[in-house]
Amino acid sequence: MESLEAELGRAKALDVSDLADAIESIGFECTRCGACCKADAEDPHTATVFPDEVRALQESTDRDWRDVARPMPYGLEEGSEGPEGETFEWALATDGCGDCTFYAEEDGEGTCTVHDDRPLICETYPFSVALGGTSQPMGEAVDESGMVRAHECEGLGRDISRDDAEDLAAALKERAIRELEEAIDVRDEYAPVDTDPGEVVVHDSEGAKTRDGRPR
Repeated sequence: MESLEAELGRAKALDVSDLADAIESIGFECTRCGACCKADAEDPHTATVFPDEVRALQESTDRDWRDVARPMPYGLEEGSEGPEGETFEWALATDGCGDCTFYAEEDGEGTCTVHDDRPLICETYPFSVALGGTSQPMGEAVDESGMVRAHECEGLGRDISRDDAEDLAAALKERAIRELEEAIDVRDEYAPVDTDPGEVVVHDSEGAKTRDGRPR
C-alpha cells in the first residue's frame, strides 16, 4: 500500500486534460433531481467538508459552525446523552429529514442555496479519482485506467461541453489533492483523547475540536 505522500504525488501529477477526456466520454449534466443532497432510505446525507470550507460557508451564510457542519458520524457511539466519542473530519449539517441543510426545492426542482460556495465534494459529484486516501464513491470506472470513477446519477450520459468537462476535471484534481493533504495533516496532528460522557471530539487537519469547531 502506497504512502499518503506517494498518493499525493500521484494526485498532483494528474493530467486535467486526461480527466476531462474521461468525463467527456461518459457525459454529465446536473438534472437538479436533488438525489445527491438528500438522505437515502437508511442514512442522512453525508458529505465531507474541509475546515476552511466550513468557515467559508459560515461567512457567506452568517451561521454558527454547528449550523454548517456536524461531526462525521463514523466511529461515534450512542450514549445516554447522545452521540459520543472521537471521530475524524466534518460533514455538512443536515435538517430534520436528514437532507443537506443547504438543499431546497422549488417547483419540483432541487437547488443548492450556497451553490457558489459549495464544497469540492459537491462541485465534483458524481465523479472521483481512485487514489488511496481520497473519498471514493462506489462507482464504475469511466476510463481505461480506472482512475476516474462515477457514482450512480441520472445526470450521467448527458452532453457536456469541453469547457465544462475541463472545469470539472480541474476541480476533481483539486479535490484529490486537498483530500490527501487533509489526510496527511490529520495523521500528523492526531493524538487520542479521553472523552467525557456525551462529548464528541473531532480530529481534523487543524487538531482536535469540539462540536462547535473550537480547539479542544
